[in-house]
Amino acid sequence: MFLKKITLISVVLLAGCVGIPENVKPVVNFKIDNYLGQWYEIARLDHSFERGLTNVNAEYSLRNDNSVKVINRGYSPENQEWKEVEGKAYFVNSPTIAHLKVSFFEPFYSSYIIFDLDENYRYSLVSGYDKSYFWILSKDKKIDDTLKNTLIKKANDLGFDMSKLIFVNQE
Repeated sequence: MFLKKITLISVVLLAGCVGIPENVKPVVNFKIDNYLGQWYEIARLDHSFERGLTNVNAEYSLRNDNSVKVINRGYSPENQEWKEVEGKAYFVNSPTIAHLKVSFFEPFYSSYIIFDLDENYRYSLVSGYDKSYFWILSKDKKIDDTLKNTLIKKANDLGFDMSKLIFVNQE
C-alpha cells in the first residue's frame, strides 16, 4: 500500500511539471523544423540554474528518435567560464502543438510551452509549467525596443510578473 501511494504521489508531481499555466495556450500549427537552430535569450525570469549567466543561448536539433536535442549555454562572468547542459525534449501531445516536455536530468521532465511565435520563427515567448518560468527568445542577439515592449505586454497581460524580468547581456 505504501509503495502504491508513493508511486501515485510521484506520478502526480511529475505530471504537474508538464502542465500548462492558466491562460497560456501553446502555438498550434507548429513546425519543429522551423524552430530548430540557435536561439538567444533576450530576457527571463530569474532561476537558480541561470543566475548570473550572460550570453545565454539554446540550440535545438532533431535526434534520431524524433525527440529534440537541447543544448543550453551561458557564460558566468564571476567564474569566467562557459556553462553548458544537454537535454532532450518530446512533444506532449502532437508535433503540431508547441507544448514539449524537456529533461536535463532524467527521469524528471518539465513543460516547455511556446505560446507566442512570429510567422517567420524569429522570436518566441516560452513558459514553463507555471508562470515563474518565462523567456523571451530570438534568433537574433537583439530585438528592437518596440517588439520587446509588445512581447512584455503580452506576457504581463497573461499574468507573468514582468517587474522581475532580467534582460540578458548578449555582448
